[in-house]
Amino acid sequence: MRGFLLHFNLQNPSRAGCAVRHETAMKIAIAGASGRMGRMLIETVLSDPDAQLTGALDRPGVPQLGQDAGAFLGKTTGVLLTDDIERVFADADYLIDFTRPEGTLAHLDAALRHNVRMIIGTTGFSDEQKAQLKKAGEKIGVVFAPNMSVGVNVTMKLLEFAAKHFSQGYDIEIIEAHHRHKVDAPSGTALGMGEVIAKALGRDLKDCAVYAREGVTGERDPSTIGFSAIRGGDIVGDHTVLFAGIGERIEITHKSASRLSYAQGALRAVRFLEGHERGFFDMQDVLGLR
Repeated sequence: MRGFLLHFNLQNPSRAGCAVRHETAMKIAIAGASGRMGRMLIETVLSDPDAQLTGALDRPGVPQLGQDAGAFLGKTTGVLLTDDIERVFADADYLIDFTRPEGTLAHLDAALRHNVRMIIGTTGFSDEQKAQLKKAGEKIGVVFAPNMSVGVNVTMKLLEFAAKHFSQGYDIEIIEAHHRHKVDAPSGTALGMGEVIAKALGRDLKDCAVYAREGVTGERDPSTIGFSAIRGGDIVGDHTVLFAGIGERIEITHKSASRLSYAQGALRAVRFLEGHERGFFDMQDVLGLR
């Protein structure tokens, strides 16, 4: 039976009560802690009795450095935002990273030195960089997925099934929409959907993807998979795969209203890695969808 450890907030006696945490709580650090996704991850970790926030990492020059990681929630956690990579990794067993490829790879180097398992939701990696992530799985546990939402990953299985049955006579288009601040296109989730569909059809996405159309393009090649990207406002993430046939259209859509689903999926990945000291996995492994 697990024991319990009571954490009283002595620095802020105005907050009544205490948080109950297991003695064996998962020690988790968050990268990109001052960003939108980072804050959602922090809030999710703090609300989970099986998790303990041990580090909040961000890049040098971020104005929030030195602030308490829970300040945006009005909470005192005792964990300060820092750009000291070594310090953060020394106290953590897991790092959740939804940052940029260059930052994630720097964090991966530190994870290998400190034997810290990583949950990576970063997108925009090149094939060579993805190979680095996979190789790291020989020494530490790594879960890498372009989207950690449970709903998105179930949708991936639906797309695999649909693609096999719409392999003839249907044109396939993937349309995605995200907020104005997203820097990569198409989204990692859209590309992941394309890869699932292409594999189900026995194709290589590199050979059949079409990312832009302009001018006189000629008739559509039926063997291609088209991508369209929309950027605007505060759209969290919408993805639709269109199977367009003659006389009918089938649309499979997933819409995210909050980043909470990504954060909850990341915590499921942490729990999955509790039983895997090393290995390279994705959310299909975490959710048992293989």
